[in-house]
Amino acid sequence: MTGDRPSVLCFSGHDPSGGAGIQADIETLISFSCHAASVVTALTEQDSRNVKKIIPQRPENIISQARTVLADFPVKAFKIGLIGHHETAEAICSILQDYPQIPVVLDPVLAAGGGTELATEQLLISLKTRLLPLTHLLTPNSIEARRLTDSEDLTDAAMKLMKMGCNAVLITGTHEDTEAVSNQLYQDGQMIKSFACARLPYSYHGSGCTLAAAIAGLIAQGLELPDAVSRAQDYTWNALQNAYRPGQGQHNPARLFWTPTSL
Repeated sequence: MTGDRPSVLCFSGHDPSGGAGIQADIETLISFSCHAASVVTALTEQDSRNVKKIIPQRPENIISQARTVLADFPVKAFKIGLIGHHETAEAICSILQDYPQIPVVLDPVLAAGGGTELATEQLLISLKTRLLPLTHLLTPNSIEARRLTDSEDLTDAAMKLMKMGCNAVLITGTHEDTEAVSNQLYQDGQMIKSFACARLPYSYHGSGCTLAAAIAGLIAQGLELPDAVSRAQDYTWNALQNAYRPGQGQHNPARLFWTPTSL
């Protein structure tokens, strides 16, 4: 891709282990020739195995940082990851309401890969009643989709999520007991596309961040939603196929797999 780099404003947490959150967003958006602007929603204490602590940032600081960037950059997409606190959700909502023309890709990070709970009931309420009606694409995994809707059937869950107000839903199937991974894209009250890919052998840290950021970057580049989702999934699968293990826990997606391995 050539020419100007479209800006994507990311609301995500900081992962000091470098596997997920803001760092994942930045690496992914670089891969799609986008400029990543970032507002850190929360600091975290975590490693490659699990999240130990969330330290939310002050809502007024989140708002002022985002407004300063938006006053300067013509942002083409928002990407939302870890929220961590219901007041943070309200702060983000106050920004999105003023920019309804900018598409929103929301990855509802409800629990860490190691199992730590990352969303209270208050946050779930804010997510469902305040943020979903402002969301262009929601990207839950199957566990998150079921938790948000209390529905075991994933198609029914997608329908309920769209009734809550989001424009489209991509439910990922990594956590399902299937030979291949099947991801389903829903829009306009129906499933419009199914994507299948080979299941890879490891557990990965930041795969959901990678997929959501890639979709946001491709939307910012002007792609229509189905094409953006398709290309983002190909990119994410390649990042996972080339993953590496920096610590003693999950593997990290190699989001810059396309770069030369030596200088």
